[in-house]
Amino acid sequence: MALRLLILFIALPIIELFLLIKIGGVIGFLPTIALVILTAVIGSQLVRRQGLTVLSRIRESQARGEMPALPMLDGAALLLAGFMLLTPGFLSDALGFVLLVPGLRQKIARRLLSRVVIIQPAGGVNERYAGRGQHSRPDPNAVIEGDYERRDQGTDKRGPASPKADDTSERSGRDDGV
Repeated sequence: MALRLLILFIALPIIELFLLIKIGGVIGFLPTIALVILTAVIGSQLVRRQGLTVLSRIRESQARGEMPALPMLDGAALLLAGFMLLTPGFLSDALGFVLLVPGLRQKIARRLLSRVVIIQPAGGVNERYAGRGQHSRPDPNAVIEGDYERRDQGTDKRGPASPKADDTSERSGRDDGV
């Protein structure tokens, strides 16, 4: 995996430079720079608009008490798209614009979610939400059994509190000689 990332970080800038030089040779230097800036401006506006839509979907999911996994991945894909569109180069712009297609972006997010293993907390798993990528909700009718014991402030099972158990003299710096 690390080797693939290393190759990606080396190969991608080389491909970007190659494309910039080739396109610059065909259409000229200034039009190439203008095209790179134009794709960044258009892409940032599209990411902003779609990002606001995704943010409202996240809020709606949370209001319904659901885990907004799909909208969160959608937002992460938009963040990646914005990064790619602001990076100078035509290959990164093409990948960024591909990520701006909502249907394709959501399909990629669903595929990623299908590969994620969801670990439920021990006990209290509500079958209604299990396996659907949602947080499990505690059953409001569940009975929790247990024992309790009340301990008054000055006494416990061993008898009255000893002076060493009272730490007020230690905090105030007093020594009552006890």
